[in-house]
Amino acid sequence: MSEPSQSRPSRADKSSRPGAHKDRRTLFERVVEFISPGPDSTDELIESLAEAEQRELIEPESRVMLEGVIRMAGMTAGDVMVAVRRMDMLDIQAPYEALLHFVIDTAHSRFPVYEGTRDNIIGVLLAKDLLKLQRAPELNLRTLLRAPMFVPESKGLNELLREFRSHRSHLAIVIDEFGRTAGLITIEDVLEEIVGEIEDEFDDETSDTSIFTLADGSQRVAGDTLISSVNEVFEAQLPEEDFDTIGGLVAHELGHVPRRGEVVKVGGLRFTVMLARGGAVRWFKVTRQRPEDETVDQA
Repeated sequence: MSEPSQSRPSRADKSSRPGAHKDRRTLFERVVEFISPGPDSTDELIESLAEAEQRELIEPESRVMLEGVIRMAGMTAGDVMVAVRRMDMLDIQAPYEALLHFVIDTAHSRFPVYEGTRDNIIGVLLAKDLLKLQRAPELNLRTLLRAPMFVPESKGLNELLREFRSHRSHLAIVIDEFGRTAGLITIEDVLEEIVGEIEDEFDDETSDTSIFTLADGSQRVAGDTLISSVNEVFEAQLPEEDFDTIGGLVAHELGHVPRRGEVVKVGGLRFTVMLARGGAVRWFKVTRQRPEDETVDQA
């Protein structure tokens, strides 16, 4: 009686053995990895992306987005938010005409609404919903409010972006450690940390001018408008020797990068920062300085 022949191991048996998976990297690739190991820090990873761009392995736009994703991972809502003192908010008790006037001037699509004190935010109003009151004055403004989304200052931007998507919300109120309003942040603010500046309702590439008249008679002036143009429109005498644009002049007067809501008075004009992104002012609201403003400044 012959002994049973030994059966050959199946492929499944081979693949289950330790070390059965063959390293498909070439010898050259393994030597390169041994000599130049992968990045050990965020800075090294960003440097690797820059090198990849120089070697034309990735496009410049891709590198910028990847860097944005990497940097965003270490950022919180408190790093990006608009501080409470610069928030454009609506008073639930304000008359309709005052609300409409404010919404048109500030040109946002969403507004936190407060009752009593600015720290008591009771909802968020979409600008388009305000038009419903014009057609149906019997409506109560409270019925048009959306539930506000609250997040702590420490909320990571990665997690916040997921919450924006899951809640189908575009704006969140940021709360400090004591439960007080610290500021607000929008989904656009978060996305701009990845893709850079996003064009918005203020942008008009087809326009030949950078100075527009607002509903209250004031002017909306682009930050890159020549000082000479502002002097001509307002019949002012702003200095033109050291700076070409109105944004450069205002930044110099402030002594730092302008932030939304900041006000500068120079040359008889009052400049209010409406929109600032990427370290520069996109739009100012400009009015003539009133006599009472000059009295306050001299006090």
